[in-house]
Amino acid sequence: MFAMKFALLLILAYLIGSFPTGVLVGKLFYHKDIRDYGSHNIGTTNTFRVLGPKAGTLVFLVDFFKGTLATCLPRIFHLGGHHLCLIFGAAAIFGHAFSIFLKFKGGKAVATTAGFLLGYNVQFFGLCACFFIPLLLITSMVSLSSLISVVLIFISSFFFHDTFLTVMSGVLVVLIWWSHRANIKRIIAGNENLVSFGLYYHIKQKQDKDKDKKE
Repeated sequence: MFAMKFALLLILAYLIGSFPTGVLVGKLFYHKDIRDYGSHNIGTTNTFRVLGPKAGTLVFLVDFFKGTLATCLPRIFHLGGHHLCLIFGAAAIFGHAFSIFLKFKGGKAVATTAGFLLGYNVQFFGLCACFFIPLLLITSMVSLSSLISVVLIFISSFFFHDTFLTVMSGVLVVLIWWSHRANIKRIIAGNENLVSFGLYYHIKQKQDKDKDKKE
């Protein structure tokens, strides 16, 4: 009975993670396939850039809380074992990155990963937010902030004395860095997309204005 319940809920967690929020929001409300614009990614950042803040916020919230919901399935259905939440959270993250609804393609799973962290350990999630938010305000790059944050998250996991969390954090480092391969190339080349706020964004804007004045 446990094995059957576990298997069905694990499939459900994967399907929740696979829900292609960005694609559906784009097609239903804007008659655009988000995959045909910008970075071609289905996640929050590209949605903000292509469809605007309302769509971007909606995509972020749904992608975030689908990670939280999937992670909490063992608690909701009294499956037992706090560490089972890690497995279900991982299934949702995997689902977002390799969605069955998108021919096993998907997004970079940053928002879904954040939702998973909230569902698993609120204190750890708070610490991770303390990494990501200041980095984003400094770098003005979601990609670079995510890449640095996930490494800091992995290192911080050791202080929580939770082997399962540390292993999961290590897996996330590999997944996030692998899914950001194109972003890493753009960061190195100096042409990565910026969000319209933050220290680096304003420095870049000032440099561009000064350059225009000289020309």
